[in-house]
Amino acid sequence: MSIANASDPYVQDGPYAWFRLAISILLSTLGGAGMWAVVIVLPAVQTDFGIDRAGASLPYTATMFGFAAGNYLLGRVVDRYGIVIPVIGSALSLGAGFVLAAFAPDVWSFSLAQGLLIGLGTAATFGPLIADISHWFLKRRGFAVACAACGNYLAGVLWPSLIQWSLATSDWRQTYILIGVICLVAMVPLALLLRRPPPDTSLSTGAATARFGRQDTGLPPAVLQALL
Repeated sequence: MSIANASDPYVQDGPYAWFRLAISILLSTLGGAGMWAVVIVLPAVQTDFGIDRAGASLPYTATMFGFAAGNYLLGRVVDRYGIVIPVIGSALSLGAGFVLAAFAPDVWSFSLAQGLLIGLGTAATFGPLIADISHWFLKRRGFAVACAACGNYLAGVLWPSLIQWSLATSDWRQTYILIGVICLVAMVPLALLLRRPPPDTSLSTGAATARFGRQDTGLPPAVLQALL
């Protein structure tokens, strides 16, 4: 299948698509701080709030609930308004979440900030970004989607090192404020680079590629969703 005008840099698999993939990986790496920061600061949080390890694990649980709900809810927003608004919202949510969590007086307030703001903000830089980049590739779609997903794992490599360095020179509260500022300052400009809508060919080729892997399982969609 031909892909529109090969001289157009904004077609699927074109130069802009690869640039957009690089931006998506950066955003996913930055936003991934929400999943990893709480794990690294957990011992310090436990000591600060005077709670046991089970109590200190509550914020991470709240983060995962927010992350799961956010991927679903923000995915619907992306379908309707595009990726820019959710990612900017993610930057604002992460910035506010980390700063508010840094001033939390107890583990319940800390968990609330983690779940409602940090978990939800992190979600926009995972599933929604992966869905968006899939519109920009046809021949290399699987590779592009895998690369976009890797941003979350790159966050698991980079953020713990930065957080450990910050904890060695300050406390976890100052570290959280630093993370919030970094997310807000870096993510908003990057999100604005994604303002171009998907190419028209991504819609026309969707029907043709939708036949791939359509073997009937004989199970209702609701049952398949439950199994997943």
